[in-house]
Amino acid sequence: MEEKKIRKPAVAGMFYSKQQGTLEREVAVFLENSPKIEIVNKIYGIIVPHAGYLYSGGVAARAYRQLIDRDFDTVVVIAPSHRIYFEEISVYNGSAYNTPLGDVPVDCDLSRQIADLHPNIVYSDLGHNIDEHSLEVQLPFLQQVLSEFKLIPIVMGNQDYSNIEILTNALTKILKNKNALVVASSDLSHFYSYDKASLLDNVVVEDVRNFDEEKLNRDLQSGLCEMCGSGPVITTMKVCRNLGADKSKILIYRNSGDVMDDRSQVVGYLSAMMYT
Repeated sequence: MEEKKIRKPAVAGMFYSKQQGTLEREVAVFLENSPKIEIVNKIYGIIVPHAGYLYSGGVAARAYRQLIDRDFDTVVVIAPSHRIYFEEISVYNGSAYNTPLGDVPVDCDLSRQIADLHPNIVYSDLGHNIDEHSLEVQLPFLQQVLSEFKLIPIVMGNQDYSNIEILTNALTKILKNKNALVVASSDLSHFYSYDKASLLDNVVVEDVRNFDEEKLNRDLQSGLCEMCGSGPVITTMKVCRNLGADKSKILIYRNSGDVMDDRSQVVGYLSAMMYT
């Protein structure tokens, strides 16, 4: 019998606790401190940060709190590649992602279907098999707030508009009429002063609030704002719109200067959801 290919956690003990009980409590406290938005029919997607939980766990929890008591058969997590550059969009070709809370099973069938739709989408461990944290750190939150679901883990190498459109078209086709959630993993500006970061990040906040992914793309291209996961965010917004979302809500914006003493070089974090 062929041995299952399971992606082991790379940043447990660094970005979040490697002890199961401690991690469960850590995530639970973040969620308990997050308010739930009541007037929501269906959630199609969320935007969440991917720094260490000490820095951005509270921001991420604002979005994950909205998922409690909701069920999704499939969760697509789209993340950027920090460690290596590659041209393609990589859909993980293993059977599970592992965290201290257990295995998250991959929807291998849908993952293959997505990869079959375009040569730029590869069924591979490219971008998954190294110390990449941006997808991994989302999983303990998902494990805590959802009961059973299957994961489609996607890492974007090249995040240009061509790949955004390719992935948007593929996900729209595959997720149509499915009970699915799309998660975009991204931090905002990096290592500016608190005031400069707030200025840059406010452009992202307004574009997301207005559900205007085309303006967000233009603002990113012109340097009015910055995101390390712009491809995942714009793709998620487009897919959610295609699947039926007609509203976007900012749940919270913070930067690392709000939780740490150092305000000279901060990183921006955003939590948002697309819904009806």
